[in-house]
Amino acid sequence: MRDAVNKLWPEIQWIENPKLREKVAQTWVKALERSLLKPEDLNRIPFTLLVPNCPVTFMEHKRCVVHIARQSAEAMQEFMGRSLPVNLDTVIAGAILADVGKLLEYEIGPDGKSRQSERGEALRHPFTGVALALECGIPDDVCHVIAAHAAEGDLVKRTTEAFIVHHADFMAFLPFKNPKNVKAR
Repeated sequence: MRDAVNKLWPEIQWIENPKLREKVAQTWVKALERSLLKPEDLNRIPFTLLVPNCPVTFMEHKRCVVHIARQSAEAMQEFMGRSLPVNLDTVIAGAILADVGKLLEYEIGPDGKSRQSERGEALRHPFTGVALALECGIPDDVCHVIAAHAAEGDLVKRTTEAFIVHHADFMAFLPFKNPKNVKAR
């Protein structure tokens, strides 16, 4: 399973702290072991069930979010880092783990289409993602990013790192809500 995680997530190598890097990889291993989805499913299922006929896969979306978050954090460090410090490892780890709980929230139905699992109906992915991350020893600042990246985070005071990942995620989601933005495949 570790080889599958390494193949899915070359961006894990961007995390400078080796202990955090290992814990992030281990969280993905644990999620895949508990998921009804297979690693290869992540390259074909839609990243969201909220957009009908979503043309972007889970991994396309996830990797895009990680890249947007990293580049945004680097720009913020360059121009505002003196006044607003940004922990790049926390941003990258949080972005990589933000949707790890979807592996427990999604399943593939008998019709071959993605759907919300019974667990997913009860617990959205920020909750299951934090549970997986805590089990693997992910630090609280990264768990905060996972917890606060979606709408659930609107009720807490987000850290700078959580704001970065939240906005990166929504940048790669909200344009799909307007069908005029989407090019048919």
